[in-house]
Amino acid sequence: MASQSNDNEIQRYELVERGQLHTLNYRCYFRDIKTKTIVSPFHDIPLVNEHYTPPNGNPVDTIYNMVVEVPRWTNAKMEINKQLKMNPIVQDIKSGKPRFVHNVFPYHGYLWNYGALPQTWEDPNHVDKDTKTTGDNDPLDVCEIIGVLGLIDEGETDWKLIGIDIRDKLASQINDIDDVDKQLPGLLEATRRWFKYYKVPTGKPPNKFALDGKYANREYALRVIHETRKYWEKLAVGETKVDEKVCSIANTTLNNRGTITKEDADQIVEANEKHQKEPVKLDLSVHNVSYVQDE
Repeated sequence: MASQSNDNEIQRYELVERGQLHTLNYRCYFRDIKTKTIVSPFHDIPLVNEHYTPPNGNPVDTIYNMVVEVPRWTNAKMEINKQLKMNPIVQDIKSGKPRFVHNVFPYHGYLWNYGALPQTWEDPNHVDKDTKTTGDNDPLDVCEIIGVLGLIDEGETDWKLIGIDIRDKLASQINDIDDVDKQLPGLLEATRRWFKYYKVPTGKPPNKFALDGKYANREYALRVIHETRKYWEKLAVGETKVDEKVCSIANTTLNNRGTITKEDADQIVEANEKHQKEPVKLDLSVHNVSYVQDE
């Protein structure tokens, strides 16, 4: 475990909530603790964490920042919103209502802490040479960087990185994808099955996978990160043109065409409804369990 000082160094951001959780008006913004400036989890939070030093002082491999959108064992489909300025986390909408993923037996919601790598982008204009499909216009997804699973979700490439918290007690023993089955037997197969079938209860067919459904190793995963980082850089500087209504590039730290002032960012947050601490009362149906037959 990292020391308290290291934890403080890692946790450089705090949450600023607006609206009421599990309603359409809920927004979760990020604010730099030191400068008190609102930041975009898509554009401002660095991809690489250069502040972490292990307690023993020994050098470590590159450490990537991850924005957790959906905590483990929860099923509210929270995600970084690309369209809204400063990219708050909001709950996805389905049929005009906040979306909850089905609880595919034997799990409740997501099996892992699920989120995204900041400053990455799966370019919808780029056809991947391995998946033969385009990107899904989102930051790169992470399940908790030791490997990657190539999901083809409704005809789009949606890479699922497999990573581990550097402070996890198993971090020193899990360095590549083959180590996962040794230390956490069953997790990779459960992960693959979940991604294949999690939309089946909604009436959709099982998802497909690239690479014959096999997990790619750490080296391949790092290549995916490098490529999606380059796509994000082109997006941020304007080389890749997108409609601001589809993908906002507003930020407060990059000093580029999308940079806005601290005051303007504060106004964006304050324009939302005030935060209500108590989440809306949920219908019990969101906890129902779905049973799916394997193909």
